[in-house]
Amino acid sequence: MVTPPYLVEGDKVGIVCTARKVDKTDLDDGIALLKSCGLVPVLGKTIGAADNQYGGTDKLRVADLQEMLDDDEIKAVWCAKGGYGTVRIIDEINFYKFVKYPKWVVGYSDVTVLHSQIHKLGFETIHAVMPVGISRNTAVAKQTLENAWSGKPLHYHIESHPLNRQGTGKGELVGGNISILYSLCGSHSAINTDNTILFIEDLDEYLYHVDRMMVNLKRNGMLRNLRGLVVGGLTSMHDNSVAFGKTAQEIVLDAVSEYDYPVCFDFPAGHLKDNRALIMGRSTSLEVNERGAKIYFDQIE
Repeated sequence: MVTPPYLVEGDKVGIVCTARKVDKTDLDDGIALLKSCGLVPVLGKTIGAADNQYGGTDKLRVADLQEMLDDDEIKAVWCAKGGYGTVRIIDEINFYKFVKYPKWVVGYSDVTVLHSQIHKLGFETIHAVMPVGISRNTAVAKQTLENAWSGKPLHYHIESHPLNRQGTGKGELVGGNISILYSLCGSHSAINTDNTILFIEDLDEYLYHVDRMMVNLKRNGMLRNLRGLVVGGLTSMHDNSVAFGKTAQEIVLDAVSEYDYPVCFDFPAGHLKDNRALIMGRSTSLEVNERGAKIYFDQIE
C-alpha cells in the first residue's frame, strides 16, 4: 500500500460532504482542531448545501469531492459527516490524479465506501473522527487522528474482553462499517479480505440484521482467510419483541466460530466518543492474549 504524504504545518485540508448535509456552524470544533495543528481548513461547496437529507445534489457532491481530490494545494480530504450517500456518487469519481498525487482521505461510517474504493487502488486512508460532533469525542481520539496524519507512531493496548479469541496475526488493516461492507458486496468497490486484519463496527441496527450481514460477509468469503478480526463499537443495537437470543458481539463470534484467527472485541473505534484513528491499508500486527489485545501499525517514514 502507498502511504500519502504526511501533513505538516501550513498544509490545507479540504472539508466536504459526501453524504448527509452539514451546516457550517457544525464544523466550528473541527476547524478549531485543524487550526490548532497549524493546518488550514478549506470548506467545500457542499458545506451548507442541502438536497433533502444530502449535502447537496449527487452532482454537486461529485464535483466537490473531485475538486478536493484534484487540487494540488489540498493535502488531505476530511469528510464532514457520515449518514448515507457516498455510494451514490462513488462511480462518478475519477481517481486518475489521486493515484499520481495521493492525499489522505479521512472519516468513518459512510466513508467506508471511500476507504474500500481507495484500498482497491492501493492507497492508505484514515478511519477516524469527523468534524461534525468532534466536540463529543475524547481528547485521545482527536490526538490519535493528529498522530495518524502527521506520521507519528500509532499503537494500542486494549483491555481483555470475555469473548476475545487469543492468537497473533499480521496483515493490512481493512474494513469499516458493517452495513457499508455488506452493501458493497458484489460491486467493484468490494474489498478482498484474504490475509488481512478486518475491522468492523456499526450503529443502530436490529440484531437479526447484524446476523444477516455477518452471514452475507461469510458467504462472500470475507471472513474465511483473515489474519485477525478487530471488532469496534456495536452501538445502540435493537431487538424485536421476540428476542433474537444473542448480543451483537455473540453474533459476530458465531459467524467466525469455525476459523482460528485472533478476535479482539470492544476496540475503541466507530460510533463512540473514544473513536480512535486507524490507518486503513497499513500493515498491522494484532496480538490477543488473556491480558487483552495489542495493535501495532508499522511505522512508515
